Amino acid sequence: MHYRARAGRPLVDRIKGSNYHNMRELRPPSSAASEVRMLFAFDPARQAIVLVAGDKSGNWQGWYREAIHLADKRFAEHLAAMEER
Repeated sequence: MHYRARAGRPLVDRIKGSNYHNMRELRPPSSAASEVRMLFAFDPARQAIVLVAGDKSGNWQGWYREAIHLADKRFAEHLAAMEER
């Protein structure tokens, strides 16, 4: 039997503003002083690829702007490398 991982809000949510509809944000539990976030996506082989991780506390909007841009770039590079194989 095949089980599918199902994590939803508030732990995982879709990222708006990404070039990839499958870009997600993981919100692991963190201390009150930090707001750790991890951006990831599933590639065509159904492997989760963690693209960016960081603490966004004190820089809520700026962190997303930079992180989404970097995650999109890294995911595009990953997909291109998969195509070359």
